[in-house]
Amino acid sequence: MLLRLLREQLRPYRGAVLAVLVLQLVQVLATLWLPSLNADIIDDGVAQGDTAVIWRIGGVMLAVSLVQVVAAIGAVWFGARTAMAFGRDVRARLFDRVQAFSQQEMGRFGAPTLITRTTNDVQQVQMLVLMTFVFLVMAPLMLVGGVAMSLREDVVLSGLLLVVVPVLVGVVALVVRRMVPWFRRVQERIDGINRVMREQLTGVRVVRAFVRERRERDRFEVANDLLYEASLRTGLLMALLFPAVMLVMNASSVAVVWFGARRVDAGDMQIGSLVAFLSYIMFVLMAVMMASMMTVMVPRAVVSAERITEVLDTSPSVVPPAEPVPFATTRSVASADGTPGPRTGLLELRDVEFRYPGAEHPVLQGVSFTAEPGRTTAIIGSTGAGKTTLLHLVPRLYDVTGGQVLVDGVDVREAEPEALWARIGLVPQRPYLFSGTVRSNLQFGRPDANDDALWHALTVAQARSFVEALPEGLDAPVAQGGTNLSGGQRQRLAIARALVRRPSLYLFDDSFSALDYATDAALRAALVPETRDATVIVVAQRVATIRHADRILVLDEGRVVGDGTHEGLLESNATYQEIVHSQLSAQEAA
Repeated sequence: MLLRLLREQLRPYRGAVLAVLVLQLVQVLATLWLPSLNADIIDDGVAQGDTAVIWRIGGVMLAVSLVQVVAAIGAVWFGARTAMAFGRDVRARLFDRVQAFSQQEMGRFGAPTLITRTTNDVQQVQMLVLMTFVFLVMAPLMLVGGVAMSLREDVVLSGLLLVVVPVLVGVVALVVRRMVPWFRRVQERIDGINRVMREQLTGVRVVRAFVRERRERDRFEVANDLLYEASLRTGLLMALLFPAVMLVMNASSVAVVWFGARRVDAGDMQIGSLVAFLSYIMFVLMAVMMASMMTVMVPRAVVSAERITEVLDTSPSVVPPAEPVPFATTRSVASADGTPGPRTGLLELRDVEFRYPGAEHPVLQGVSFTAEPGRTTAIIGSTGAGKTTLLHLVPRLYDVTGGQVLVDGVDVREAEPEALWARIGLVPQRPYLFSGTVRSNLQFGRPDANDDALWHALTVAQARSFVEALPEGLDAPVAQGGTNLSGGQRQRLAIARALVRRPSLYLFDDSFSALDYATDAALRAALVPETRDATVIVVAQRVATIRHADRILVLDEGRVVGDGTHEGLLESNATYQEIVHSQLSAQEAA
């Protein structure tokens, strides 16, 4: 997964990667040449007392050092730019893929892990890319070059490498093998702590209202301790790795000096060559240590790459059609009095079935009805009857598993998504507001809406009075999720946002539940002239909200068990009677 991700994402930066390789090669060659030049100064200059040789070779060393520094700076510059571009591109791909997810994929992953994968996991792989360009590319070049130069200086003494390198590799491999599963646990437990934090921040009012701060503190402490435990284990293993590597390196230096001094004393080796050999064996061990540093990072990056590619490889269950069917500009639809006229927004459900993957029973089954422009169709039923799921099928938040959903005669699965969504104004069950201002949230429905259109929508939604009372008016700040507003204020702003859009099909998903009865009644009355030419679908729990609808559908366990007006259903439908009598007295129901 890691190699595949790197191959795909680094392909556009092949030129920069090639530049890193060339510059690192130049840097390594310069680095390897310096000990040899230093040996020549010692043996041919210092030992012989030849100052001219010292100056000449010293000048060459300065020039080589300058080349080494320039190459190192260039390699880091190209490597850093490429690594940062890699992280930017992967985050963009993840964001685009998540934006294409339906509710089904969102439910499968969940928000906390998607946040972690887009931030922390990408950062882990990005850091690996950076460290690869800075160290890992250099390590094999330095290893091969160091071994070659060591053999050039003294073949017999180079035999120490046959002992030292395998010992060092074995120590690193033993530690890294134990680190891999703990890195996976760290990423999973970051997901867990994100989940707890997200729940506590979004539900802070509920926590305080029920005095559950201690319970939530305990939940966070458990998640925090689990992350601490996994991080501590990986930290301990990392802390063990580097002392072990340094022990091997220092022992190697002692061995080189010990055996090298004997060869110098025997006249088989010069002092300058011994000094150069000591540098080369350190280069070899440094190369192995750099590789070991990378092996510490690789396991965590592998885990992160798996989590990233899992998201990127997940195909959305709701996909745009290959050849979209266009909507007609207008559609002639017979109105309630039989007079044909140019109207849009006709909604038809034909024997609709929907079931979640792996579910034994469908959530919706055999649902068929037609909702016409200029009329309000209400859907009511007990909790879990499938009301919200039915509404989500219209804008394709889910796709039907049987039957058809048609808007203006076009199956929503065959329509261009943007064209379909442009016709729909959805007010969700949980009215979500974005951080910004009242104005920016309302213009989310229509970016080019002017102030007059915004104030008109606020007036219809019964929100004008509280917005005018805010010091900044339309420019009043709105916190993320609208947490600085009451539930009723959020609902009214969400309704105003849909009204600004001026769609031909309104979907109100229990959008009046947080309003008092007087505001509910005033808002529904104000909506009548605004939605006169549109199709209105209202999902509600309160009978008072839908009793004046032109048509009421009663859902029970995913099936339509009642269809008619309030008065007709009150006389003939037992399910509707049960719902009404649980909320209203006999006198109120009549």
